Amino acid sequence: MKRSFLLLLMFLTGLSMNSYAQKIPSTLDMGNALKEALQQGTIKSADQLSAVNGFFGNAAIKILLPPEAKKAEKTLRNIGMGKVCDDAILSLNRAAEDAAAQAKPIFIEAIKKMTIQDVTNILLGKSDAATQYFKGATTPELTAKFQPVIKVSLDKVNATKYYGTLAASYNKIPFVRKISPDIANYATQKAIEGLFTEIAVQELTIRQNIGGARATPLLQKVFAFADKKAAGK
Repeated sequence: MKRSFLLLLMFLTGLSMNSYAQKIPSTLDMGNALKEALQQGTIKSADQLSAVNGFFGNAAIKILLPPEAKKAEKTLRNIGMGKVCDDAILSLNRAAEDAAAQAKPIFIEAIKKMTIQDVTNILLGKSDAATQYFKGATTPELTAKFQPVIKVSLDKVNATKYYGTLAASYNKIPFVRKISPDIANYATQKAIEGLFTEIAVQELTIRQNIGGARATPLLQKVFAFADKKAAGK
């Protein structure tokens, strides 16, 4: 009787431990889940931002005129040249939308290069840990990739022309401090900033499982484990 009880206890303990072990994702599971989530989030970000009004229709990342042109914008609007300003702003955002699709292969390559330590730091890190990783891993390449695309896009959507017209119109006003008609570097920087802002939104969506963002069993298992760790359980 005693032996039967011990066997039963060992069996139940084994079941309990197996059940517990199944709830702890392996290193491979964590890596695959995180990469799946990040690829999902970055592709969605790039697709949304490269659509018409991806930048222009999003108040959080809409590109406005650079700080040095704010006074020029106010002056031109006051003298009835608001359309010149509106055209310049719209064209800047259209250029950023045009370039956003170029980000996808860069992010996918950065995901492929992640180490086990990167995965752990991101999964168990702060709510924007993945976004910060991408900033560090991709900003130089994004800048190099975006600059020529932005320049072409600026020309294609007449941003160079519209901003040049704005600068030239303002610079003709007596006694004002002249502004540079070159807008490419500023547009590149703002396009990249907007991209990371959207990625941060997508990261938070997955971490908080908003709208059932953890769509697969693997994502559910791994991020549930991360939730418990974050809660100190």
